[in-house]
Amino acid sequence: MSERSGRERELDGVLSKMDKRGQSAMFVTDEDYPVNLKSIPEPPLVLFLQGNRSLMRERKFCIVGSRITPPWAEKLGMHISETLTKRFAIVTGLAEGGDRAAIEGALPSGKLISVLPNGLDECYPAAHANLKKKIAEEGLLVTECAPNEKVKKYSFHARNRILAGLAEGVLVISAGKRSGTLITANDALDYGREVFAFPYNPGLSQGEGCNGLIKKGACLASGVEDILESFGINLEKEAEVPLTDEEETLFAILKECGEAHLLLLAERSGMQVFEVAAHLSSLELKNLAVKSGGNRYSLVNK
Repeated sequence: MSERSGRERELDGVLSKMDKRGQSAMFVTDEDYPVNLKSIPEPPLVLFLQGNRSLMRERKFCIVGSRITPPWAEKLGMHISETLTKRFAIVTGLAEGGDRAAIEGALPSGKLISVLPNGLDECYPAAHANLKKKIAEEGLLVTECAPNEKVKKYSFHARNRILAGLAEGVLVISAGKRSGTLITANDALDYGREVFAFPYNPGLSQGEGCNGLIKKGACLASGVEDILESFGINLEKEAEVPLTDEEETLFAILKECGEAHLLLLAERSGMQVFEVAAHLSSLELKNLAVKSGGNRYSLVNK
């Protein structure tokens, strides 16, 4: 038996085992291999998939962020992810922080593609095993790693080029000065993709990378409209959420301050602290405010 015949038989065996697990392989020559990904330098020759393969034919938009992401950015990122599923499948990783916000926003629609830095039979981080299983059931897992391949030092750099390559655009919701998230953004810029970033106040370490991207020419995104307009997409405006007079007052203060302590909000509004806390809880339920820690609250711009 020739060496080539042996390799083919070995590959057939691997594909047969994958098929029994609900997994499949997508080759660069396959009809449904994404054109965007095929156009990047050194595209993966084969991708391993588990879940809804038809998502690879959808328009795709990538949302990423560092593991340490402020609550307001997570909340806004989740809303943007949810809204964009009306036109795109959302592409992200499987980490905490920015990736998790993208996942939470897109998973209910099923239009979610998580790109892994390891094989389909492995999980990194291990704590996300149940989340990974849910994505395989309702969305799609994608990797260029063999099914039993574990994470290696270079895995994330290689994975990030796939994130950028699959998508028409990339939103960075948080990134430190040396965040790995910036690799995805810089790859996207190199590939000619639209790159967006949340703006941060000067001095906040979680946003130094985002501000740096904006300086380099990335689009400033303060809400989903900035992304939609860039792609020439008009969605019906969401109906305004009705607010009580007290909620309107607190909303206006947060809009002016950006972030404020509970005591400051009580002082500025003329309400008792317990009253402010109750109305802020209502604003949180309406996805208009988020607790930032230490009894501080931030506005969620939509």
